[in-house]
Amino acid sequence: MKHNQVRQVVFPVITAMIWGTSFVAQSTSTEHVGAYTFNAARSFVGFLALLVVIQIFDAVNRRKQASASPSQEQSAPAESRKTLVIGGICCGFALALACNLQQLGMVAGAGAGKTSFITTLYVVLVPICGLFLKKKVSPAVWLSVLLGVAGLYCLCIKDGFTIAPSDLLVLLCAFGYTLHILVIDHFTQKVDGIKMSCIQFLTCAVISAVLMLIFEHPTWADITPCIGSILYVGVFSSGVAYTLQILAQKDSNPTIVALLLSLESVFGAVSGAIFLHETMTAKELIGCVLMLIAVVLAQIPFPLKKKAKIA
Repeated sequence: MKHNQVRQVVFPVITAMIWGTSFVAQSTSTEHVGAYTFNAARSFVGFLALLVVIQIFDAVNRRKQASASPSQEQSAPAESRKTLVIGGICCGFALALACNLQQLGMVAGAGAGKTSFITTLYVVLVPICGLFLKKKVSPAVWLSVLLGVAGLYCLCIKDGFTIAPSDLLVLLCAFGYTLHILVIDHFTQKVDGIKMSCIQFLTCAVISAVLMLIFEHPTWADITPCIGSILYVGVFSSGVAYTLQILAQKDSNPTIVALLLSLESVFGAVSGAIFLHETMTAKELIGCVLMLIAVVLAQIPFPLKKKAKIA
């Protein structure tokens, strides 16, 4: 197997595994700190982790430029830096909305496995929201929506057609991540993705810290027991996994990469069962299967019908 093929397969799977197991770390932290405290801490750690990654990448790029043409050193134009900062702040606001809703749902009682599956619904929601941006949607995506709704019904709807508050928060979080992906899609073609992500984590940390000071009153005694969870999610889920995703998508088939990244929900459910001893009813397991099929189907590039050209 060629190096590019290995990178296209191995890196996304490692990323999905890190993201999936992060739900366990998030779940265990709910016993000690509130949602805003956890996200402020993890986002700041993610910011520091990406600063290190950026320094490494910049050093490598400087060496390449020096060996190729030592006299040609170019700095980013002011307009590009402005777009980078604006993009990072916009992404940070969207990320703060999404991750805080997700963590609030877990604090309210949503398990790691269920949270991972409901969150992954953003893969179906993104192309649907693309309709408002005048983007075409294939019949396969519409089928994915129906399967996703059926899966959500099995996962979330209780007897008497009611939905638990924790599930509703996680469902709203999926919409938050949908907004986050659309904002990233708008800016990522114009600026460096890793640098923009670094700014977004700093923005998310500041927003979460403000909410923490307003609604929560954490102490070091509360934070100390979940330092391991904060470091794991901050360093690995933010720094390592995001970098691997960037490297995986370079010169690769985006459909295959996205398909492998959707395994996040499977790793989340499996790790929840192994480490947290979570169990699901038969109905909830059916819901997981339906949502996994919906996620996979939404990312298969079925061609849209094209009008026949008249000679």
